[in-house]
Amino acid sequence: MRRAALPLLLAALLSPALAQAGALSVCTEASPEGFDVVQYNALTTTNASADVLMNRLVEFDATSGKVVPSLAESWTVSADGLVYDFKLRPGVKFHSTPYFKPSRVLNADDVLFSFQRMLYPAHSWHKITQSGYPHAQSLQLPSLIKQVEAPDPLSVRFTLDHPDATFLATLSMGFASIYSAEYADQLLKAGTPEKLNSQPIGTGPFVFQRFQKDAVIRYRANADYFAGKPSVDPLIFAITPDANVRLQKLRRNECQIALSPKPLDVAAAAEDANLKVEKTEAFMTAFVAINSQHPPLDKVEVRQAINLAFDKTSYLKAVFEGTAVAAEGPLPPNTWSYAKDLPGYPTDATKAKALLVKAGLPDGFSTTIWTRPSGSLLNPNPSLGAQLLQADLAKVGIKAEIRVIEWGELIRRAKAGEHDLLFMGWAGDNGDPDNFLSPQFACPAVESGTNFARYCDKRLDQLISAGKTTNDQSVRSRLYQQAQGLIQQQALWLPLAHPTAAVLMRKDVEGYTVSPFGRQDFATVKTAR
Repeated sequence: MRRAALPLLLAALLSPALAQAGALSVCTEASPEGFDVVQYNALTTTNASADVLMNRLVEFDATSGKVVPSLAESWTVSADGLVYDFKLRPGVKFHSTPYFKPSRVLNADDVLFSFQRMLYPAHSWHKITQSGYPHAQSLQLPSLIKQVEAPDPLSVRFTLDHPDATFLATLSMGFASIYSAEYADQLLKAGTPEKLNSQPIGTGPFVFQRFQKDAVIRYRANADYFAGKPSVDPLIFAITPDANVRLQKLRRNECQIALSPKPLDVAAAAEDANLKVEKTEAFMTAFVAINSQHPPLDKVEVRQAINLAFDKTSYLKAVFEGTAVAAEGPLPPNTWSYAKDLPGYPTDATKAKALLVKAGLPDGFSTTIWTRPSGSLLNPNPSLGAQLLQADLAKVGIKAEIRVIEWGELIRRAKAGEHDLLFMGWAGDNGDPDNFLSPQFACPAVESGTNFARYCDKRLDQLISAGKTTNDQSVRSRLYQQAQGLIQQQALWLPLAHPTAAVLMRKDVEGYTVSPFGRQDFATVKTAR
């Protein structure tokens, strides 16, 4: 009887939103990996946790291109760029739920806990997090931040080992969300620290209620939110992997917002009188990561041959259908240090075969292509894209087996370096080019798992590190352009596309803005229902 009742229960969770005044249902493409966002690097996880449940000391305003206050009302930076002092907003309340009743408001102890568990190996929470701290490790925060201290309950001081031009913007990233130290202590004493990942607590605009994997996440509006209670209540994430189904649900008003639409769905929604489309140029890059630790992919000639074998023009037309521009390197064209004169790899099967001969592989070799089952903004049609790459590689003698792996499992295994060729995408959080370079190409990012090319090179590492030590944008641009040239020469990626971010919604949805970084803000959304 319980099994028979389950579909009815899920239907009740998913569909009543269309009849419930004030509710907002958002059709999303995948389940989050968890809710302890510091452990993960998938955008779907950031959207389901950091974006709705939590706040950071600062946020990045995409419209102005500036860092703005959040939990910190103000901050100062010492003349030598080594000391950052933050004044916390007074009276900020943590969520009150059936599993946690806060006894105090946010203070400096919460900020100390949130960062010290990532930075200090001796911290009681450091080894508890099974997936580690990929962002903190790849951005080399343990070696950058010498000390985090609290001069008083509403003040926090970061002392850096060396100046870092990206530090303030880094604090706006999802992994830098502020957690309740009181809640963490409660879980540790109860012997249930894993609940930080399954029963989250934050200060954000919405409060977690429940999660059914691959089905639904429910949140309620936070009546005590320091920026004011959101208008929508409840907020529901209807996890819907199939983009066609997301559009159908939107048309039936079962969802009011649909994320990651297919290009054809964008065109269809634009013709529907009940729907509207919002777009922006995305600060994102779709790519195929080439695992440089797996022979023969460890040979630069082989990686270059893969780039030369691929017909990117046909791929963009078939998969993105005019909604993306070709990528030649890791950084999007709307980045201030974008290297626009990179030569690229024009399709040339003859030259690709010659490089394989040079690499000692005249008969080619066998490999695997990993991709996800469902589409996303950075990979609208995973099956077709993988098949196109497979066919092009076969033309030069590379036999590639396609492996379709569920998204959460794909991320976990790719971070462990198990893949050969991996369809992947990366979204920057704050417009800074280092948001791509450090997590994807720095040596520490190999260990943390976000460097999907698994490539560590001293010269490249030095270029990336040097670019963070000065605030002179012209100097940083020169260093980063050199880094982009080296990345392309080594063919660490098969760069695919820089997409246009589009979101579909009902006509009565107001106050929603598409972020170029893929972040989600539903706190200011209103509906006419």
